[in-house]
Amino acid sequence: MGLILGSGGKGGRRGRRALNAEINVTPFVDVMLVLLIVFMVTAPLLIRGEQVNLPKTTSAPLRAEANDAPLTLWIREDGKVYVQQTEIDPGNLAAQLTAIVGEGYDKQVYLYADQDVPYGRVMEVTAEVRRAGYTRMSFITEQKR
Repeated sequence: MGLILGSGGKGGRRGRRALNAEINVTPFVDVMLVLLIVFMVTAPLLIRGEQVNLPKTTSAPLRAEANDAPLTLWIREDGKVYVQQTEIDPGNLAAQLTAIVGEGYDKQVYLYADQDVPYGRVMEVTAEVRRAGYTRMSFITEQKR
């Protein structure tokens, strides 16, 4: 094993160091990890929709697949239907769903219906969604306390 003393370089001059051309990625990785954590915490808070009073049940929470944003339908107390945040005419909901999403028939559909909406109205919207070809539909409720 050998030991090199001094700075090396030409002529053995002391005090001069060779330039280090390597990139120090540790601060970059630290910043990226902090940003990742910030986005993971804030992403669920960014989900917006219509204001509805959901019915309260003792059902278990839904398990969502990673990287799969569901299609959300909202039925407000006054009977208006929204897809994501856009009001849709309920008469041709099936055609508009097909135009918006295309042929994503295996896509999950979440239905948020106000607790004061008549059952018949909820079934009309459900039938339109089924007519559009979507088979995976979940009714969203709040947990009873």
